[in-house]
Amino acid sequence: MPPAVTDPDAARTLAIVDAFNAAFNRHDVPAIMAMMTDDCLFDSTRPPPDGERLVGQGPVRQFWEGFFTRSPAARFETEEAFAVGDRAVVRWVYHWVRDGGPGHVRGVDLFRVRDGRVAEKRSYVKG
Repeated sequence: MPPAVTDPDAARTLAIVDAFNAAFNRHDVPAIMAMMTDDCLFDSTRPPPDGERLVGQGPVRQFWEGFFTRSPAARFETEEAFAVGDRAVVRWVYHWVRDGGPGHVRGVDLFRVRDGRVAEKRSYVKG
């Protein structure tokens, strides 16, 4: 069991990030986008080496819709998460199925929360 978070701002940030990740694992794009600010920023892990930066509700929504269409078995498993104030770090394993076989990769998301919503999600992968 992870240690209790005693900083109320950090606890709120983690709760928002946890809810965001739960919506992601449901593939619930409307819920994901409702949890992101209008000027949200998402740094994708692809294409290598730097990924793609998307800004705003429209481009980020379009990315998630395409992502879940291409990867209908997408699932993130949190290995560790912590927050300081409005920033959170989540270490994860991303699981998928391709051509009938499972795959996975490990990575980290850096979140910034503003006014109760995700303002930034910057994603990085190993390998």
